[in-house]
Amino acid sequence: MRLRHDPVYPSRRSPVLAENIVATSQPLATQAGLSILQAGGNAVDAAIATAATLTIVEPTGCGLGSDAFCILWDGEKLHGLNASGRAPAAWTPDRFIGGMPEHGWDAVTVPGVVSAWVELSEKFGKLDLATVLAPAIRYAEEGFIVSPVVGTAWAKGAAVLKDQPGFAETFMPDGQPPEPGERFRNPGAARTLRAIAETQGRAFYEGEIAQEIIAFAKANGGAMTAEDLASHTNDWCGTISQTFDDVELHEIPPNGQGIAALMALGILQHTGIRDHGPNDLIATHLQIEAIKLAYADLHAYVADREHMTDVDEAALLNADYLKSRAALIDLDRAQDFGAGAPKLGGTVLLNVGDSSGMMVSFIQSNYAGFGSGVVVPGTGVSMQNRGFGFTTQQGHPNQVQPGKRPFHTIIPGFAMKDGAPLMAFGMMGGPIQAQGHVQLLLRTQLWDQDPQTAADAPRWRAIEGLDIACEPTMPTDLLDGLTALGHNIQIEAPDNAFGFGGAQLVQRMNNGGYAAGSDPRKDGQAAGF
Repeated sequence: MRLRHDPVYPSRRSPVLAENIVATSQPLATQAGLSILQAGGNAVDAAIATAATLTIVEPTGCGLGSDAFCILWDGEKLHGLNASGRAPAAWTPDRFIGGMPEHGWDAVTVPGVVSAWVELSEKFGKLDLATVLAPAIRYAEEGFIVSPVVGTAWAKGAAVLKDQPGFAETFMPDGQPPEPGERFRNPGAARTLRAIAETQGRAFYEGEIAQEIIAFAKANGGAMTAEDLASHTNDWCGTISQTFDDVELHEIPPNGQGIAALMALGILQHTGIRDHGPNDLIATHLQIEAIKLAYADLHAYVADREHMTDVDEAALLNADYLKSRAALIDLDRAQDFGAGAPKLGGTVLLNVGDSSGMMVSFIQSNYAGFGSGVVVPGTGVSMQNRGFGFTTQQGHPNQVQPGKRPFHTIIPGFAMKDGAPLMAFGMMGGPIQAQGHVQLLLRTQLWDQDPQTAADAPRWRAIEGLDIACEPTMPTDLLDGLTALGHNIQIEAPDNAFGFGGAQLVQRMNNGGYAAGSDPRKDGQAAGF
């Protein structure tokens, strides 16, 4: 790529250029990844070190009980890993007659993030797991200084989750959440990380940590059993992709929402978006309408891949079908689209690139902030609430069932060009993620914005129907134009980092180095050497 830095949005940051680079939402995690690269590790080692450190320094978005997905270029081939967990065997529909709970043990599916670290390390890493996890262990044991955005989110999460089993004991020392600038320690997490390193993860799924997780579940009415944990497996699922001109966007296949980004991109392929600039009214309107069309199908059809028996991913990505959906867009007015008939005949993200050309897009998440609020005493293991991603609607492909993966919001993104890796990127933030992938890809590839400028740009988010959330930094004339087209514009506070996401981008340059950007909405940092 040719780097053109033309900062058109308020930001304190420039793109970072280096041969080895890490971009994350928390500076301590970025530096942990860099330290591993400097110690001789590769991009996968750095990604694992960064991810593990994020469970300690940004517990408001992820933890040792999270799930994870990864797309990586190993130097020759692109790989996709689904390390999301499944529902406990006792989770029959009858258990959730009153709906899926957002917090507590009945929101917890089997956590997969530890298995992702182990499998990536064994398959692609250069350094041993103990070395790679050392920075996270140090921050857990010795403590770290809480950063501003994380500290603010911590207070909000604690207000809601303080009465959940084990939460206050771990995350509210002296009865209060730590404030920005205070030191926080998590010795239980240090102990768990050591056990993971010593046993290559077995302690978490079959050994002492597993036993403590299951005992705590049983004591608090949870359904998870030792067999549920021990039977967890990951899938090397590959990627699914969509071409826009000469760039391919790659996403993890369902059970994630990445397919919605591909559908929206495929719809935009059949529009006149190329005739407009990144901040033009019609370009923004077209993106919003394409996303709305994609999300209507996403929520109707997408679930655990094995359960998409009526409408599968091939049908949703069929070129003729996407062309027919594009034809529904009216340039003169906003619409509330329903699902189509595509049948033939709601987190932390990190990106790493190393000097060998290996590139990693890795995402892990609790789902909603701290997740379920459940924290296993003495272990530092905070459990996600991915079960809340199921529906109780009878017959829906995403209906809760034993051993089934729920619909997931977290998605890593990866772009290829001419068969070569171009960009590892993505955006944390629940339902904006697929929408954000489209916005970031078009800004960097169609409109030639550098990664930092693309991260700085004001964002919109389709909510439901005609409701669109926009950042107050969007130009007034653009907001007025969208309103005139019938969009119901809601201005959200600029500190709503979850609502508008936190982007990280690492883009390959023609000279073998990288250009990276880190979202100013978070505490994050892109850095390299």
